[in-house]
Amino acid sequence: MIIALPTRDGLIDDHFGHCDHYTLVTVKDNRIVFSERMDSPQGCGCKSDIAPVLAERGVKVMLAGNMGEGALNILRNVGIQVVRGCSGPIEDVLDKWLSGEIKDNQITCDHHDCDHHDEPVLTKLKPL
Repeated sequence: MIIALPTRDGLIDDHFGHCDHYTLVTVKDNRIVFSERMDSPQGCGCKSDIAPVLAERGVKVMLAGNMGEGALNILRNVGIQVVRGCSGPIEDVLDKWLSGEIKDNQITCDHHDCDHHDEPVLTKLKPL
């Protein structure tokens, strides 16, 4: 399984569509077996074709800070499970998700300066 983490300076970016790059992590038997950087498109990723590109790369899960309803729907429509409300170092977020501690906070931004980006998520969700 491949997991995408919108990244800026080693942290989950507060808004998926504005990230510096995506960290793509391949997980097998609940262990990280490969990690790579994929640059994000110029401008706002929310309006780019990043969702089908991620799906073509095999991404099944997006561990994100937050995003708008449009981006959420586009990612879901290409078969990517979205977990919103993640924050902190990408390694910590990934470890918590793999151990079942992270759950989608179900908060969607309605504009780019949304104030819900720092809401914590720590409850149970089993990895795929």
